[in-house]
Amino acid sequence: MEKTTIRNVGGKTIYVTQAESLRGAVEQAVGEEVELERADLMSADLRGADLRGAYLRGAYLEDADLRGADLENADLENADLRGADLENAYLENAYLRGADLRGADLRGADLENADLRGANLENADLENADLRGADLENADLRGADLENADLRGADS
Repeated sequence: MEKTTIRNVGGKTIYVTQAESLRGAVEQAVGEEVELERADLMSADLRGADLRGAYLRGAYLEDADLRGADLENADLENADLRGADLENAYLENAYLRGADLRGADLRGADLENADLRGANLENADLENADLRGADLENADLRGADLENADLRGADS
């Protein structure tokens, strides 16, 4: 059986497993509470992945497919999520402070009580997103599509 390796953006090995897919490797690492700080997950297929409580600070997730992924309570501070597909993702109580979400697809995403302070959401699609109670202080929402987004109780 081949091994699956997760590396950081500098090429250093963070985690090695017998999982058959990158998605399986990431889920296993998260389950074992491995810190995936600065993990290079560019264009990764993580659709529907269980990443609750994941430590992904500074992770490189540009163009990653996270549709329907469960990222409740995940730490994504300063993560690069440019162009990521987070449609219908569950990000309740996620820590996204300083995250780069430019051009990300967050349609129907649950961002209730998420910390988005200083996040860059320029040109992000937040149509039908749940942002109730989210902290949007100093977040950049220029060009963001907020059609039918629920912003009740959101802090800006």
